[in-house]
Amino acid sequence: MAGKFELYKDKAGEFRFRLKAGNGENILSGEGYKDKSGLENGVASVRKNAADKARFEVKESTSGKHYFVLKAANHQVIGQSQMYDSASGCDGGIQSVMNNAPDAAVDDQTG
Repeated sequence: MAGKFELYKDKAGEFRFRLKAGNGENILSGEGYKDKSGLENGVASVRKNAADKARFEVKESTSGKHYFVLKAANHQVIGQSQMYDSASGCDGGIQSVMNNAPDAAVDDQTG
């Protein structure tokens, strides 16, 4: 099963996306957008930037967990991963985003 972008509205009414891997696991979440066109631009930016490993930045939380952010060419964060227990798990998450994002289907649940 291929990856997909799930588009949805959060409780505050903002438009958001999550990129899910083929196994259904969330691998990248986006910020909140005020309108749907901003959301669609965010998804397009993820598709474009996910192909470039240099756009990913690995970080470590205060609790010692690893995660990554995906940045656009202007260095703005366009998505963040879940927390991983290990650096190798985090690296696997990056590879999953790189593999899934460019051709992921879109599941629009914004209604």
